[in-house]
Amino acid sequence: MKHILIILMLACGFALRGSAQQTAPDTQRYNFTIQDCINYAYTHQNDVKNANLDITSADYHVKEIIGQGLPQISGSASFQDYIKTAKILFPNSNKQLYTILHNEGVTGTNGVIAIPNEPDNIAFSFTQKYNASVGLNASLIIFDPNYIVGLQGRKTYKELYSRSYTRTKIEASVNVTKAYYQVLVSVEQLKLLAANIAQLKQQLDETVARNKQGFVEKIDVDRLTVQYNSQVTRQENIIRLLEINYQLLKFQMGMPVDKALTLRDKLEDVKIEASAADANNDTTVYRNRIEYNLLETQKKLYGYDLKSKKGQFLPKLTANGNISSAYQDNSFTKLFSTNYPSSYIGLSLSVPIFTGFQHRNQLKQSEITVLKAQNDLDNMKNTVNLQVNQARIAYINGLQTLNDQKKNMALAEEVLRVSKIKYQQGVGSSIEVTQAQTAVQDADNSYIQGLYDALVSKVDLDKAYGRIQ
Repeated sequence: MKHILIILMLACGFALRGSAQQTAPDTQRYNFTIQDCINYAYTHQNDVKNANLDITSADYHVKEIIGQGLPQISGSASFQDYIKTAKILFPNSNKQLYTILHNEGVTGTNGVIAIPNEPDNIAFSFTQKYNASVGLNASLIIFDPNYIVGLQGRKTYKELYSRSYTRTKIEASVNVTKAYYQVLVSVEQLKLLAANIAQLKQQLDETVARNKQGFVEKIDVDRLTVQYNSQVTRQENIIRLLEINYQLLKFQMGMPVDKALTLRDKLEDVKIEASAADANNDTTVYRNRIEYNLLETQKKLYGYDLKSKKGQFLPKLTANGNISSAYQDNSFTKLFSTNYPSSYIGLSLSVPIFTGFQHRNQLKQSEITVLKAQNDLDNMKNTVNLQVNQARIAYINGLQTLNDQKKNMALAEEVLRVSKIKYQQGVGSSIEVTQAQTAVQDADNSYIQGLYDALVSKVDLDKAYGRIQ
């Protein structure tokens, strides 16, 4: 026994070692474009995966509906051991006979026939102590309006979940794209900030050297040092925020946040103005929106439900049959020695005559549901048109703001250049240079914000027009 335990412990040790080797950490690096990230989300994002599972579940539900029209066969078996069998009282015919003879004065060898001393009723049992039975039951729908309507609506039912899956993919695509753009914008922000810091560092070094030579005051050095330290701290903060932005992108993709991900697309590859020519008002754009298509499908299903409620007023016809064998005996060993078979086939017709107005009230409720679905469709048209107009205006405003911020950046750089020249020539002040440097930083920040707003407005515009599928 001791040797067996040692062998088992060694085997478990080798198994755990092999398992640890098999589950080595994933060191793969992912270098993705925007489309790669979106495709990854379609496969790994939990909401998308669940929506796809809903389609599979809908397929099984349709098969369930179809299966209701196939023959339904069930088996049954039973066994009873009556500890006390049920009995029924019957009149004592023997006593009744002798009573009649006695009352009529009929005599026998010993004189008038006497009434026997027996009870008036005798208990009889029609059940054997041991009983068993086995059988098969079968039924088949011949005519059922609900089943017919279910068959008619099965494609629409699958279509509902298919469009829900599409809607989930669209949401995933939008979220991933915005998160991708957020990372690109943060990288661009770091580039601009690094350039500003390098410029400040050069200016600070020059000012320190001139201060040592006695050409500038110490306050000029302190002023630039404060500005430089502030920008360095801001750079460190943005670097940490960039890591969070990467994790947010991976979260939207359904990728574990500890995976290594780099972005292949660059900001200059994104065509922000690609949709400018299409940003026109289209009053029929709602037909391209998956939300409107979903409501249309939902209305169709409500229509089938209405037909089903109308079918409740029609009769239902079902074919059924049974075959069984019964066994009875007062001895358990002889229980199955004799078989008493039985079988039948037949039809069952169910005709609704009066149901307390339940079917009528259910029908009215379904009619109201269909009317509400039409109201939802009309409201969705207005909602989509409003969203399109809002997205179009936000997009145009975003482009204009972005272009203005680009011009402001160039102007701020030019003002800074001139301020430095004036300061070096002794006709300008250090405060003027500091203010110009601050203006450059503000222009860069406004440009970054305008860039992100323009990118997001482009995504929202594509979504509003139903271009993302």
